[in-house]
Amino acid sequence: MPKITPLPTLIILVIVSLSSASAASHFNFRDANGETSSVSVISKYFPKKISYPAAKVDGSMNPKLMRAATIAQERANAHSRSLCWRYVKEALLASGAVSSYPKTAYAKDAGHELVQTFGFKKLSVRDPFKAPMGAVLVYGAGRTAGHVEIRTKDGFVSDFRSKTPSPRPLLGVFTKS
Repeated sequence: MPKITPLPTLIILVIVSLSSASAASHFNFRDANGETSSVSVISKYFPKKISYPAAKVDGSMNPKLMRAATIAQERANAHSRSLCWRYVKEALLASGAVSSYPKTAYAKDAGHELVQTFGFKKLSVRDPFKAPMGAVLVYGAGRTAGHVEIRTKDGFVSDFRSKTPSPRPLLGVFTKS
């Protein structure tokens, strides 16, 4: 008896199964061991859509921070250029949220400088999605420079736009009244 490879056999079974009347509900096939199996056919697929919560607007927060979020979003790139703190500094300065260009070099040090020099306050928020629109989120991770981003209505922005926050540990959420 000649040896038949499983692939042509499977192709023939697919064609036969599709042409039969029961093809609308079940797909019959033979596996590598020669056993016949049947599975139901999925006619419609509805993926579960991932939705992230929109940021809430805090009326007591400085409107210049919301303007900073808009400026940062306009200037942001599609992908990171590893210049998050520079882009956030420029957005804060352009919006008037800070009076002079922040001097710290590392993003993880941004929170301390914003509090000490520019009158920002640290919020007790530990979930980046619960940060109000315009809030500055500071992340740190060991010996790295860290990361800074601003909360926008539908995501986060620094030197790039993102629907999800940074995976680094959150050091703090900072706003100004």
